[in-house]
Amino acid sequence: MATLHVLRVFTGEGGDFGNPLGVFLDGFEVPEDERQEVATDLGFSETVFVDDRASARMRIFTPGMELAFAGHPTVGTAWLLAQQGVAADVLRPPAGEIEVRHAGELTHVAARAEWSPPWELEQLAEPLEVEAIFSPPPGRELPFYWAWQDEEEGAVRARCFSMEDIGEDEATGSAAIMLAAELDRELTIHQGRGSLLYAASLGDGRAEVGGRVVLDEVGDYSL
Repeated sequence: MATLHVLRVFTGEGGDFGNPLGVFLDGFEVPEDERQEVATDLGFSETVFVDDRASARMRIFTPGMELAFAGHPTVGTAWLLAQQGVAADVLRPPAGEIEVRHAGELTHVAARAEWSPPWELEQLAEPLEVEAIFSPPPGRELPFYWAWQDEEEGAVRARCFSMEDIGEDEATGSAAIMLAAELDRELTIHQGRGSLLYAASLGDGRAEVGGRVVLDEVGDYSL
């Protein structure tokens, strides 16, 4: 048995919506050769295995592959470690060191845009075009569609698809980092059904993304 925390990351202001995340804070409870199978079984867009709480070493799996970096898993893990009394200033997924900061009810992580999966950022003319997308056209594996809701205020409407394994992603922190770095500005991103992400460029190809996190349940997972 292993202990599984189920979170939602990048929720709306009232704690609704957000992207589900599974976290095993004691990753050693799950053998390395079983982690992909566990992530596939859980079916969350990502599942995290924390190999060492003190150093915040962690690994991230989608239902189909391991990722070197992802946004909502690092934000969710940083928040959960803080709730457990571990004040991690840095997380250590395979990509490198991810800086963490907490500001009120928001948890932020900072990373290099190049560490993100190769999302295909595509700007559309207006939010209604983003809303109207049913599925990406053939050949588009990792599209991130976005449009300005209010360019002056930095408000964005977005949807993201990972056709390799999960389909539509409710909230995509790594794509938000890429967009903020590319536009070199602060953004408030309304993604999916009602998720909310706050992103900002940090210069030199770096950006941060943050949001609210809630804990939905803690339970035993049978290997």
